[in-house]
Amino acid sequence: MMLPRFYPIFDSRQWVSRAVGLGVALVQLRIKDHAEQDLRHEIGTSLADCRRYGAALVVNDHWELAIDLGAEWLHLGQEDLDTADLAAIRRAGLKLGVSTHDRAELDRAMALAPDYIALGPVYPTILKQMKWAEQGLDRLTEWKALIGEIPLCAIGGMSVERAPGAFAAGADTVAAVTDITLNPDPDARMRQWLKVTT
Repeated sequence: MMLPRFYPIFDSRQWVSRAVGLGVALVQLRIKDHAEQDLRHEIGTSLADCRRYGAALVVNDHWELAIDLGAEWLHLGQEDLDTADLAAIRRAGLKLGVSTHDRAELDRAMALAPDYIALGPVYPTILKQMKWAEQGLDRLTEWKALIGEIPLCAIGGMSVERAPGAFAAGADTVAAVTDITLNPDPDARMRQWLKVTT
C-alpha cells in the first residue's frame, strides 16, 4: 500500500478542512479530552470535508466513533491498544496505523498486521511530553528493514527541511504538527510540504 508522503496531524475540524482544501490527501484528526457529542461533530465534519476533496481522514484513538461514523482509517497509540476492541475494528474494515517507540512496541504492532507503522519522536518534539529520547534517522532505517513493505511514518520534530533526510532514511510518509500550526503562515507552509513531498 502506498501512502501520501505528507501526513499532517491536527486537533480540530477547522485545521482538517484548511489542509484538504489546499490539496492534502492524508490527514489525521487527533483530539483529546472532548465530550462525545463534540467529538462526533468534529469527526463527522472532518470526514465530510475529506470526502468532498477526495482525501483520507485518519481518526486518532476514538475507535468506536470511527466505526460508528464510517471512517476508513484509525490510528492507535500503544496505550490505546490496551483498551481498543481490535476484532471490532477489523470487522468494520478500518485500516490501522500504530505508534511505536521501541522494539517491544514494534513487535506488538507487527502482530496486528497494521496498514502503517509510525516511529517517533525522530527529533525532539514540543507537542507533548515523551518518555522516549529522540530516535534519529538511523532508527528509521532500522525500522524500515524490519517492517519491509509496510509503510513507515516518521513523526516528531519533523519539518519541511528535515523531511528529505527522513525519506532518505526509509520513511514512506512524514507526519507534521507544530511545523504547520505554529508557523506564521500555515497555508504557505503546507504548500511547501506539498511541494517537497510530491
